[in-house]
Amino acid sequence: MTDPWSEVAETWAQLWGGFAGPAQREIAEVTGIGPGVRVLDIGCGSGEFLAYVHELCGEAVGIDSSPGMVALAKQRAPHAEVRLGDLDRPLPWPDDDFDVVTAFNVLEFAADPVKSVDEFAFMGTQVALVGWAERARNDFNAIDEVLADEPSADGEFRKPGGFEAVLREVNLKVSTSGLVEVVWEVPDEETLLRGILLGENPQDAPTVVQAAKPFKTADGGYRLVNHFRYAIGTRP
Repeated sequence: MTDPWSEVAETWAQLWGGFAGPAQREIAEVTGIGPGVRVLDIGCGSGEFLAYVHELCGEAVGIDSSPGMVALAKQRAPHAEVRLGDLDRPLPWPDDDFDVVTAFNVLEFAADPVKSVDEFAFMGTQVALVGWAERARNDFNAIDEVLADEPSADGEFRKPGGFEAVLREVNLKVSTSGLVEVVWEVPDEETLLRGILLGENPQDAPTVVQAAKPFKTADGGYRLVNHFRYAIGTRP
C-alpha cells in the first residue's frame, strides 16, 4: 500500500520543500558544514537540505521512510546518497561515520525519541535537532485550531528546553540552541488550500480560508510567520 507521504510528495515538495530553508541555513552555519564535512539528514524529505549541503561542498547523505520522498530527494540532490529507511530501526551506517547528523521535524515521530537520539550520537560528532516551536509562536496555529477535533497541547520538543533535555539525556553537551523564523507564503487562495489540505477533506476549505483571513496580503496572497526551535549537541 502506498504510504501517505508518497501520495502527496510532489505537492508537498512544491509548496513546503523550501519552507525550512532559514532553519537549514542556520544549522549549516552553526555546525560548520562546508568542504569535506559529511552530513546525515534523518527524514530528508524531498532533499532540499541535501542539495544545500552539496552547494556548501559537503558530503550529503539522507534517509527517509517514504519511497515517494526518497525518489524526489534523489532527483533534487543527485550527488547525495539517499536511502529508504525507518527512524525506529537501526541506521544502515557504522558509528562515527558522520561529522553532523541532522533531524528536521522528525523527533516527534519517533517511537522512542531518546533511543533515536542516542543512535544519532553514535553516528556523528554533532547532532542537530530542529522542529516547530510552541504553537503560540506560529501563525499556523490559527488554522490548526479550527481543523482539530480538540485543542492540541504543545509536545515536549516544541517547548523551550525540550531538545536540550534529550541531548543531555544521551550525554551530549548542548553547544548552542535558538529560534529561527520560518515564513510560509503563497500567492492565492487556491494555493493556500492545496498546501494546507494536500488534496484531502475539501469540505474544510471554507474553514481554512476564514482562519487564514488575518494573514491575507494586499496582493491576494497569504503570509504566515512561524518559528522553529533547534539545539545542537556535541560529544563531551
